[in-house]
Amino acid sequence: MPSPKKRLRTKTFIGISSGSACVSSLKFFVMEISKNEKFPDDLEAAIRELKRERNAILLAHYYQESEIQDLADVVGDSLALARAAQQVDKDVIAFCGVHFMAETAKILNPDRTVVLPDLDAGCSLADGCPADEFRAFIARHPGAKVVSYINCSAEVKAMSDLICTSSNAVKMVEHFKDDPVIFAPDRHLARHVAKQANRPDLIVWEGACEVHELFSAKALAQMKVRHPDAEVLAHPECEQAVLDQADFIGSTTGIIQHAIKTSAKTLIIATEDGVFHSIRRKVPEKTLIQAPGQDESCSCNRCPYMRLNTPEKLYLALRDLKPEIRVPEATRVRALQPIELMLKLS
Repeated sequence: MPSPKKRLRTKTFIGISSGSACVSSLKFFVMEISKNEKFPDDLEAAIRELKRERNAILLAHYYQESEIQDLADVVGDSLALARAAQQVDKDVIAFCGVHFMAETAKILNPDRTVVLPDLDAGCSLADGCPADEFRAFIARHPGAKVVSYINCSAEVKAMSDLICTSSNAVKMVEHFKDDPVIFAPDRHLARHVAKQANRPDLIVWEGACEVHELFSAKALAQMKVRHPDAEVLAHPECEQAVLDQADFIGSTTGIIQHAIKTSAKTLIIATEDGVFHSIRRKVPEKTLIQAPGQDESCSCNRCPYMRLNTPEKLYLALRDLKPEIRVPEATRVRALQPIELMLKLS
C-alpha cells in the first residue's frame, strides 16, 4: 500500500505569544494520508490487533484526542510515560505524544522500535532551545549544574546533569542546593520552581510553551466573576498573572488528581483540554471550563502538535513500523544518564 506523503502546507494555528496576536499562519510539514489508502471499517479493533501482532505497547499523553487515550495501554504525563517506557517489555513502542517524548522512550529503549504517528508532532519549548545555542549558553556559566525540563531535544538532554518534569522540578533543583543551577527551557516553570525551592538565583533559559502562555489573566478574572464558586487549576507553565488567580497549581497529573478529589463542582482549568477526558471518566458530574485564551475566536490553548496524531496515523505507524524514532548512540548514552538520575530521585 502507498506510504503517507508529506507536502508543505500553510495552516493557521497557535503562534508563540510574543505580542498581542494569538493566531499566526505558519508553514510546516503535515503528513498527508494517500487517497488510495484503505482503512478497516473497525479501525479501533484493527489497531488492537496490530498491537498484538507487533507485540507493541501504546503510550499516550493526556493531551491526545480521547479516541487515542482510550486505545492506550498507559496514559500519563511526561514523568509517568518516562517511567512506563523504562519498564517496557514489548518489541515496539507506539508513542502518541510529541517528538521529545518519543525520543525519551528511545533513549531508554535503544533495542526496541519506537514509532511516532506523525513526526511533525513537535514542541515549541524544544524547538525554542536549539542545541548549539544552549551549548553556548552553558559555556557562559561555567560550574553551573544544568537541570533541563523534559520538554527538550535529546541533544539538550545530553548536555544536562539532571532532567525534570513539572511534577518533580522543585525536587530536582533542590538536589543541587549547593550549586548554581541553569534551568531550561521554560521561563515560567523556572519562575515557579525558583519560588518553591527558594532559588531566586536560577540561571534561566527564556523559553515558553506557546499553549500555556496564551491563557489570558484578564479574561480569567472576568470568568471568575461569572463563576464565583469555581476553583481555578493551573499548570506552572502559565504566566504569573494567571497563576496568581489559581486555587491550585500543579503538573498535568496533579491537576487531574485535584480535579477529581476537590469538593468544588465547577472547575476552570488552565492547561490543555485533553485532560478533560480523564477527569470526566472519574467525575462526570463536574462542570469543566477551559480557562480563556487571549483570542476567543480560536482554540488557542489546544496543542496543535499533540493533535497531529490521529487513529489513522497510529494504524499506519503500527502497520508499517514508521515513522521510526532514532537517536544517535553517542547522544543517547549521554542523555540517558540525567534521565535515569531523575527516575531514581523521583
